[in-house]
Amino acid sequence: MRPIGYMAKRIVAGPDWLKVESVADIYSVSACVSANFTEYVDAWKHNGYWLFDSPEIIEELARVKGVELSTTTLFYYEAYELEYDETTRQWSAFAPEPSLVTNVSEPDTKQIEGFDVVSFWARTTPECSPLSCCSVAGDVPVNSHCLFKTFDEAKEALERGVFDKTEPGPFRILAVYTVTRHPGTA
Repeated sequence: MRPIGYMAKRIVAGPDWLKVESVADIYSVSACVSANFTEYVDAWKHNGYWLFDSPEIIEELARVKGVELSTTTLFYYEAYELEYDETTRQWSAFAPEPSLVTNVSEPDTKQIEGFDVVSFWARTTPECSPLSCCSVAGDVPVNSHCLFKTFDEAKEALERGVFDKTEPGPFRILAVYTVTRHPGTA
């Protein structure tokens, strides 16, 4: 797994339409259900994975945009080195957008929450997390955050075709971690 960045998100409870009683909340990487802390692309502070290299960059952008972070959860993400194309059934390498600097600082401590499968059709920002966005969580075992418990479960589901008729791929497997903010930070 490679470090790809951070995001602060506004977490929502598991929606009724998902119809998965075990899902308490949505920790998906995409912003379809649990929104990112703000629209950020226009600020051009993100890295080549369209995330942020450090929590400090998120805090700086939030100050500039007047966004309160106290109601957000800070996430750190790592990605499997290969992405899966559901049409060719092939795994292939991917890289960050080379025109954007990518220098992710890894957190001192992180808590693994699970693994998400995310579509990257445009090859930029994480687009859709079909476990929540397309209700795939009703067809596969997920944890209370609507994520796969293990990497192997996510990989097997992709290869088995569980995501074939959801969103266009390729798909990437991302490890989802929570990171505790230090006292005194936003």
